[in-house]
Amino acid sequence: MAGGPIDFWNAWAVQSLVLTSLTLQVALVLLAGIRRRGTSWRTFRFMLWLAYQLADATAIYALGHLSFDGATPREHRLVAFWAPFLLLHLGGPDNITAYSLEDNTLWLRHLLNLGLQVLGASYVLYKHYTGTQDMLLLAVILMFVVAVVKYGERTWALKCGTMDSIRGSLKKKPPPRCQLFYLEYELPQGGSKGSVDEEFLMRHAHSLFQFCKHAIVESSEGRDPANPEIKVLDHLTHEQWYVVMELELSLLYDILYTKAGVVHTSFGYCVCIASPAAAAAALLFFQFSGKDGNSRVDVAITYILLGGALLLEIRSLLSALGSSWTLPFLCATRWNFLKHAFLCRGRWDRLRRWIVSLHRLIKVMRVSGCLRPARRWSGTVGQYNMLHLCSRPSKRSSPLPGRFAMMLGLEEWWNREHYSQTARISEDLKENLRLYIHELVREGHVSTQGIVRKKWGEYAIQWKCRKLYKKLTGDLLGVEFQEGIIIWHIATDLYLLDDKHTGMEIMEGQAMYESVRVLSNYMMFLLVERPYMLPGLAQSRLYRRTCENLVKIWGPEGQKHQAPSWRAMFRLRDGPNSRSSLQRRKKLADMVQERKPKALAKELASNGENLDREYSSLQVLLFVWMDFLVHAANRCSRESHAKKLSSGGEFTTVLWLLIEHLHQLVEPKPSSSSAQDDDEIEGTQRATVDK
Repeated sequence: MAGGPIDFWNAWAVQSLVLTSLTLQVALVLLAGIRRRGTSWRTFRFMLWLAYQLADATAIYALGHLSFDGATPREHRLVAFWAPFLLLHLGGPDNITAYSLEDNTLWLRHLLNLGLQVLGASYVLYKHYTGTQDMLLLAVILMFVVAVVKYGERTWALKCGTMDSIRGSLKKKPPPRCQLFYLEYELPQGGSKGSVDEEFLMRHAHSLFQFCKHAIVESSEGRDPANPEIKVLDHLTHEQWYVVMELELSLLYDILYTKAGVVHTSFGYCVCIASPAAAAAALLFFQFSGKDGNSRVDVAITYILLGGALLLEIRSLLSALGSSWTLPFLCATRWNFLKHAFLCRGRWDRLRRWIVSLHRLIKVMRVSGCLRPARRWSGTVGQYNMLHLCSRPSKRSSPLPGRFAMMLGLEEWWNREHYSQTARISEDLKENLRLYIHELVREGHVSTQGIVRKKWGEYAIQWKCRKLYKKLTGDLLGVEFQEGIIIWHIATDLYLLDDKHTGMEIMEGQAMYESVRVLSNYMMFLLVERPYMLPGLAQSRLYRRTCENLVKIWGPEGQKHQAPSWRAMFRLRDGPNSRSSLQRRKKLADMVQERKPKALAKELASNGENLDREYSSLQVLLFVWMDFLVHAANRCSRESHAKKLSSGGEFTTVLWLLIEHLHQLVEPKPSSSSAQDDDEIEGTQRATVDK
């Protein structure tokens, strides 16, 4: 009995490994796209991560197993034919090459592995097929060549995804006729609000993609507001602005994390066409080759491998031909017969329209989004609230999963996950942010390097409420950026939860009230969950001390709560927008006001009594939080923006790209441009310090 599993493994190890390797490739193809849509579907994301980690290890282990003498007995001679398939699996699918940005920097290691694994597979084939001259040998040669090319393609794609390679590619200017082709298309007319022609905008995203690449590598490209490509943005609505930004980021994702930079080249398309043809030919050669003396199981597995390879390569070919990346290739290609056959005759347009229609049909049929995820950002932002966290029930009343997490020493992780949620950014807030950034650039508050000059929140208060700015005492914007977030987050909550301000002012601007609340909670979410997306020094110690002080204030009140309901005992999330916690937050806010009055909150509350009413306190809060958000997007490191694309991106990344485009498009006022030149060095120094 003890030797049973060992004997089974010795007899069927390679068979099990190659089938597992093929299964992992299918899983990667199906699941790779979910990374574009944020942190939802965590089970699928874990499955994708596991498949990515196991795929290479399984194929390499199987190749090593084949290399040992005795690993493939004579009756299993066909097993040696599987070595090229394992190499092919090491090449990976086209829609995922790197799981994280760091994988691209390890392309030399992959190149070394490529050489070693090709040598290992060559040894296996030489050992078992030397002297044979049947049709099976032709199938072996075909699959081996395809596998080596596809494996090399992956290594090349990893290299193309490095920042140095992107920076080098910018030295090559796109052909002028390629630029003009995109501008031949006019903006669709008659579209209602929200019905954006995404295909039209995707073409403009491709034409503007050079600006995105310049921004991500911090290239020293000069401004050219007269550029016809950037001028197209003048004719877009604010919804279309954001769609174009999101589509450009999806193109950047393609370069960083997929084979797009290699597939959509002359060599890449040749490989895409030749690979399924070679796989089909290998399948035919194997069909007509002699199979006497081979195990039926081995023959069946070989058919599965050949059929799987053929289907995956056909899928890769169709995906490449129908991709929006094909248009830039056809525009720039020197093969005029291709341009005439596909562009001039409209064949590619018809193919693209058919694919877009198919995608819409899939969306209407509500087929699972993981099979065909959207390219664009999810449209939601994280929410986290300090008063909500610190007014939580006592540990005795916490949910059972939370108690279990505390037993394992995971209390901080539980607090971050349990007391956070997501909220959707409204179109009104998006438009306000775009107009605010436009004003910043027009007034010359963005340097020639595209860096916002003023301190976070400073311009908003000076511009919108100068009297309040003069009256505020102390550095209430914070010495460090994250300190400023904590100060204004607490002051915002104290103001919003005050019953005095829940009357007429909020009724007149419910949308503004929601915008302020969402922005405040979003910035706190970034501070707690994603501090790498914020500039400046981390203030985790200040955050913990502030939470401890708030918990001490709340302490006696937290013991008065009744026993939770059964539903509450098993609740996995209790976000800051839940109504059940609103009364607790209000109570804590009142206690904070009584025991430790906040100067900032008091000044906001008194705005209107002692100051002019040009802008209400709620408007001041909105302007300040927009300035905080713009500052975070602009001063965050470009590498952090690129890394976050692998998990769906962040709203600050969309805003960062929006700032870069507005900086290219909007001309500063003449009186502001001179000041802009004077502060050029200062802006560069600030950018260096913040990063």
